[in-house]
Amino acid sequence: MKTLPVLSLLFVSLTAWPLLAADMAAPPPTPTAAEAKAIGFGPTIPADAKVTKLAGGFKFTEGATTAANGDVFFIDQDNNRIHKWSITENKVSIFLEPSNRANGQYFDAKGNLISCCDEKNELWSIAPDGTHTVLISSAGYEGHPLDGPNDVWVRPDGGLYITDPCYIRSWWDKSVTRPAQSIRAVYYLGPDHKGLKRVAQDFAMPNGIAGTPDGKTLYVADINAGKTFGFDIQPDGSLTNRRLICNLGSDGMTIDDQGHLYMSAANRGLNGGLSVVDIKSGQLVGYVPMPEQPANMAFGGKNHDTLFLTARTGFYMIPTKVKGGNPAK
Repeated sequence: MKTLPVLSLLFVSLTAWPLLAADMAAPPPTPTAAEAKAIGFGPTIPADAKVTKLAGGFKFTEGATTAANGDVFFIDQDNNRIHKWSITENKVSIFLEPSNRANGQYFDAKGNLISCCDEKNELWSIAPDGTHTVLISSAGYEGHPLDGPNDVWVRPDGGLYITDPCYIRSWWDKSVTRPAQSIRAVYYLGPDHKGLKRVAQDFAMPNGIAGTPDGKTLYVADINAGKTFGFDIQPDGSLTNRRLICNLGSDGMTIDDQGHLYMSAANRGLNGGLSVVDIKSGQLVGYVPMPEQPANMAFGGKNHDTLFLTARTGFYMIPTKVKGGNPAK
């Protein structure tokens, strides 16, 4: 396996979530690339940590999520495959091919792989044996297909949230006018998998999504706007108290158990790396240079304290000093 040297550690203060809206001051502006690199790794990654390449030769990797035993699943969308990295064998194999152009993914509490399947703009629940159930069909919302479910987060009771941007795909049915939905939005599907609801809108392009393990707070990245917002989650799935968390957008993202967002932010030249943001302050507190621009990430491994990253043609890992906030991410 190939390892890459990384920057030194810079310690900063840490305040853990959950976050109260009243505690949130205006987040700082987006840092420049030079400012990010000067910060270093920050408080959550060891000073001597190294980025390790586990596998390569893919076309475009995405959709990292972690099974209960620590195995990490991810996709190679252009090759129409879902891959699995085995914790016991330390190698990558094909889990499902074809994958219906899977994209963002998240394991639910029952061990099913919830997958944003982009070929027909569907959401699938994939069982361990590879068989699937369609949770959201190409009929989409109010009789119109979604414009490409991109990322998904499953709250503790089984309700799930998906982002629906619109990235035109070569494999789509060209008889369907795009965008099919009038706005870019976040949708909610309850634990009974009935009654798809639109629960947040007013985004330029919603993309990465993550929630707290208590099921009370949802974070949504608006990648084109270069911003990430927080919401209070209500029992019926609705979202309230929208607030700006940080001036960074992201493709995929996850959270740790100490109140940090891990983001594949690419604003103002801040690219080619992993950004670590303190949720309460909105401050960039760590930055990890990467050999390829990351798209998504998930904590996994034996102790759930290793961060696995999908980055263009490669699949990487880096050890951390924290653990993932959610078992599947």
